[in-house]
Amino acid sequence: MVSHSELRKLFYSADAVCFDVDSTVIREEGIDELAKICGVEDAVSEMTRRAMGGAVPFKSALTERLALIQPSREQVQRLIAEHPPHLTPGIRELVSRLQERNVQVFLISGGFRSIVEHVASKLNIPGTNVFANRLKFYFNGEYAGFDETQPTAESGGKGKVIKLLKEKFHFKKIIMIGDGATDMEACPPADAFIGFGGNVIRQQVKDNAKWYITDFVELVGELEE
Repeated sequence: MVSHSELRKLFYSADAVCFDVDSTVIREEGIDELAKICGVEDAVSEMTRRAMGGAVPFKSALTERLALIQPSREQVQRLIAEHPPHLTPGIRELVSRLQERNVQVFLISGGFRSIVEHVASKLNIPGTNVFANRLKFYFNGEYAGFDETQPTAESGGKGKVIKLLKEKFHFKKIIMIGDGATDMEACPPADAFIGFGGNVIRQQVKDNAKWYITDFVELVGELEE
């Protein structure tokens, strides 16, 4: 059993930190915001809540929600232009502190690459450090499904990405930070998990995470010691 002080040491000495995006790096759930623009907000947010609680296999929850939303390319572009995601307070400072220490920062999301890349650019995170789902469109811009071969489209996908990062870059210590059940499940292979409840508290994560924070300032402080 890893003690809290050992977890703190792991975070301080990590060579890579992976963040979930929706309700962690940003305040919103991207898929719910997309549903709002497409006029199916209520039905979709209920599905998201069930999926985040771990009640439904991730891929089937994603398939169901996207079948309801049917987002066109134009609607996705409109979301980014008119309702850009709001960064969670403290995240910008935390990411730049990590980068100053030469820690690799990754965004691993069950959300959509076009939205996540927009977030990454605000945080100076290169596109190569983004793992997210890809929406597919027909030539006329209509929704054509999503790329089911991406690891992030599966339950356990975040763990698969972390395993891949370890194999590719030989990281010794990877930390996963996020609000949801799918983030907590990524440890192992992540060496430690930090639960984040600054935007929404998922009881299952709060009860089971050995380190649970509600403000990124706490982690910024850890790096100053």
